[in-house]
Amino acid sequence: MKKGSTAVSIPTSLYKKIEEKIKDLEIKSVSSYVTKVLRESLSEEKEAGEAFSKEDEEKVRERLKALGYID
Repeated sequence: MKKGSTAVSIPTSLYKKIEEKIKDLEIKSVSSYVTKVLRESLSEEKEAGEAFSKEDEEKVRERLKALGYID
């Protein structure tokens, strides 16, 4: 996959708030901070979409079979 970047516009007031927030952090730029936060958010969203692990799903399936609800 080819790596690249693109510009995204955010309100100036938000940009300034982020600048203040990262002032004492190791993050060097607003762009880096926004990228980090978006990656974390998308990762959490993906994880939240998976209510059960494959192992949990198999346990439920076995239990339903034992109770006679599925074959």
